[in-house]
Amino acid sequence: MAMSLYFVLLLFMSFLVSFGSAEIRFTEIRSDGRPIIPFDKFGFTHTGRLELNVSQVELSDSNRNLDLSKVGFFLCTLDAWMRVLQQLEDEEVACVLDSDLIKLVSNFKSLNGQSSFNFLYEEKDADQYTLVFANCLNQVKVSMKVRSAMYNLDGKKNRRDYLSAGETVLPRVYFLLSLVYFTLAGVWIYVLYKKRLTVFGIHIFMLAVVILKAFNLVCEAEDKSYIKRTGSAHGWDVLFYIFSFLKGITLFTLIVLIGTGWSFLKPYLQDKEKKVLMIVIPLQVVANIAQVVIDETGPFSQDWNTWKQVFLLVDVICCCAVLFPIVWSIKNLREAAKTDGKAAVNLMKLTLFRQYYIVVICYIYFTRVVVYALETITSYKYLWTSVVAGELATLAFYVFTGFKFKPEAHNPYFVIDDEEEEAAAEQLKLEDEFEL
Repeated sequence: MAMSLYFVLLLFMSFLVSFGSAEIRFTEIRSDGRPIIPFDKFGFTHTGRLELNVSQVELSDSNRNLDLSKVGFFLCTLDAWMRVLQQLEDEEVACVLDSDLIKLVSNFKSLNGQSSFNFLYEEKDADQYTLVFANCLNQVKVSMKVRSAMYNLDGKKNRRDYLSAGETVLPRVYFLLSLVYFTLAGVWIYVLYKKRLTVFGIHIFMLAVVILKAFNLVCEAEDKSYIKRTGSAHGWDVLFYIFSFLKGITLFTLIVLIGTGWSFLKPYLQDKEKKVLMIVIPLQVVANIAQVVIDETGPFSQDWNTWKQVFLLVDVICCCAVLFPIVWSIKNLREAAKTDGKAAVNLMKLTLFRQYYIVVICYIYFTRVVVYALETITSYKYLWTSVVAGELATLAFYVFTGFKFKPEAHNPYFVIDDEEEEAAAEQLKLEDEFEL
């Protein structure tokens, strides 16, 4: 019963959490006594292949006769695994490797007294599988080096495609999106040049954010493209992490700066607003470190789930932190509207910041919650759709921000007549009464 519960908590999380691309993976396991160690998840077509090379195998208790058929690798789908759990609970099987619901790749009987073995497994049933290592020997720890490569044979030439069936189109998707952002950067440069007399520092910063996003997508496209063809990123993953790090920091910083009204309403930041930046930027550093660890180690690492939780926690804190400056600006604008006699001007600014607050919340909710939901409910063949949905939401957020906060030669805030001023004052009064 305790063993089954362990399986439920560990492997069920592994099935639900999205792994990185299943490129050629080199894994070293040292004195690990876990009964289940999940490796990569991969979407196979009818021409799927798994290459498994295991070497330097050592068992902590090799002096007694051990049933090596109780230690080995298998493939399993999420649906099959849920049924396997039921078998374990009902004690129909004593070891997961004995179940007829899993696809046994190889067990340690293949060692034949040696410390290594190689195996090529052909998977002809199209589905999404997770490669799992099982150790049903109590109090026996395993050390080994594992090279795993999962791929599909594509086309008549039988070329290897190391991207999962639901991710194979991602290189083209990322490349097309990068062109969109480069075009957006060009349009923004034209706008800044045309209205250069009213350009603030924040507008230049917005251009930098768009350019970094474009380069981030280019690196991600190349990263996925090399993995697709060769099973290795060939250094593109390093550039991707660098631009992803810069893009994440600059985007959250931009939201904070716009939320405080920096460069639009005032040329300075208050102490509490500086503290938000001092919190957000280090947290983004931690989040990016966690993302690198998650991508490069994989779920077989004992600390993988911890880093995953750290990443999610830090991301939530950052998303919440960037909302505070917007709330402060809305509060300050409402108070100013009652004292400076420019009700219409402040009402328009207040409306703009309210809109931005709502859009930021929608953007955070969609990219963090809705996209994750799409990943979990969408068929493995169409996992790329969740990526497209998230990227389109990000693009819409960038366009909205640029459109609403673009430089204006004739600032509409200050082109207000007496009738508009009186109407705005009356509206603010009604809002105050409504709140009371």
